[in-house]
Amino acid sequence: MDQLLIKHKNIVREIIQEIAAMTPSDDTTETQLIMDDERGHYILFSVGWQGDLREYLPFVHIDVKPDAKVWLQHDGTDLRIAMWMVELGIPKSQIVLAFQHPHRRLLIEDFAIN
Repeated sequence: MDQLLIKHKNIVREIIQEIAAMTPSDDTTETQLIMDDERGHYILFSVGWQGDLREYLPFVHIDVKPDAKVWLQHDGTDLRIAMWMVELGIPKSQIVLAFQHPHRRLLIEDFAIN
């Protein structure tokens, strides 16, 4: 496997595991860490109940594509995950802010468009 792909998956795995550790399950909701290293999918999900309301939502979703680009599909945190990835060694040119419309990505300096 390409060394850059392995490096990016390792960084994403480290970040998502750290976020999961910050958001433990409690009596009503479970934080589920879903990692598929083979296909490059990394998701943090919250599942449970808040009173009478069902909670079933992803709060972090990151994909590492076969070309080693990292697609930040969803960042439902205040942690600035894209910048965290940069600090750990993934260049902005390898990060796609996929939660932004493709036309909007053209306006965001230094990050990948696709």
